[in-house]
Amino acid sequence: MGLLAKILSAKGLTQGLHESELAPEPFEQFNRWLDFAKRAWIFLPNAMTLATVGLDGKPSARMMLLKGATPRGFVFYTNYDSRKGGELAQNPNAAIVVHWTELQRQVRAEGVVEKLSPEESAKYFHSRLRGSQLGAWASAQSHVIPSREELQLRYEETEKKYAGGEIPLPPFWGGFRLIPERVEFWQGRAFRLHDRLAYVRDGSAWRIERLSP
Repeated sequence: MGLLAKILSAKGLTQGLHESELAPEPFEQFNRWLDFAKRAWIFLPNAMTLATVGLDGKPSARMMLLKGATPRGFVFYTNYDSRKGGELAQNPNAAIVVHWTELQRQVRAEGVVEKLSPEESAKYFHSRLRGSQLGAWASAQSHVIPSREELQLRYEETEKKYAGGEIPLPPFWGGFRLIPERVEFWQGRAFRLHDRLAYVRDGSAWRIERLSP
C-alpha cells in the first residue's frame, strides 16, 4: 500500500462524497478517482470485475483490466472466442466493478456492450508487449487443452511464425465498449453510513441519485 493510501485509509476518508463535488457526467468522475488511485500507488488501479450472463441465465464473473473510460463508455479487450466473449455475443448486457480497497472506494457500471472497430482493436493490440501479442495467438482462451506443455508449444510455434515481422491482429481478439445506463460511486464512511451516488442515464443527460447504504 502506498503512503498516501495508508494515510487516507487510516483517516477513513471521513470527508465523504457530496453531490456538489461530483463531475457533471460519470466518466469524468471516474477518471478523477482513477487518477487519485494511481497517485496513491494502488496496485493495478484499473483492475475490474466483469460480469456477464449466457443464454442459460447463469452469471459468470472474472477480473480484467480496464483500458479506457471516455464519454463513449468503458473499454476492455479479450478473446472473442472466450467464455466471456461468447456470453457477450449471446447477451450484450454486462456489468463492471472497480474497487479500491485502500481508499474505501468502489465504482459499479451497468449497460450494454458493443465491439470496437478492427482499427481501434489493432491500435491497442500493437501497443502491447510482443510476448502478449504472441500469447493472444497461442491461447485458445477458455477452451480445454491437454497440458501446459501444449500451450508452450503453441507459443513457440507462433513465435517462429512471426519471427522478425509484425504480428497481425488475431481475427478472434479485440475490444468491447460498455455503454452504461447507470454508474454508481461508493465511498466508505464510518459506522457503515457510506455515501452512494448514482448517475442514471436520462435521455442524453445524466440524473444523479443518492442511495441509502
